[in-house]
Amino acid sequence: MEKHIKSYKDLQVWQEAMELVASIYRVAKSFPETEKFGMVQQMCRAGVSVPANIAEGHGSSHRRVFLDHLSIARGFLMEVETYIQLAEKLGFAEGNELRPVQNQLEQVSRLLSGLIRSLKT
Repeated sequence: MEKHIKSYKDLQVWQEAMELVASIYRVAKSFPETEKFGMVQQMCRAGVSVPANIAEGHGSSHRRVFLDHLSIARGFLMEVETYIQLAEKLGFAEGNELRPVQNQLEQVSRLLSGLIRSLKT
């Protein structure tokens, strides 16, 4: 039986994106203090923009606007992925600390892609 979506909060992609943001904030705590107003701030802001754009788009009464916001959310997701890869490359966090975040990034990406596909048909 299919669950009826009444709110953006019912969307699995939004729920997973919220979990991703919490993970981003947790891992960012281990970054050097010198990055507090650099990469940490940028990465957290981009992370928050993922579920925020999903919610904003869902609030629109136009499918095209929702799709546009989902596309923007995907862009922010790729931005976060870039920061995570850079953090590992620069030694701000170990691969085993970042792997769960990378897995969540992949999961949110799959869900976003699936939602976009379903809305386009």
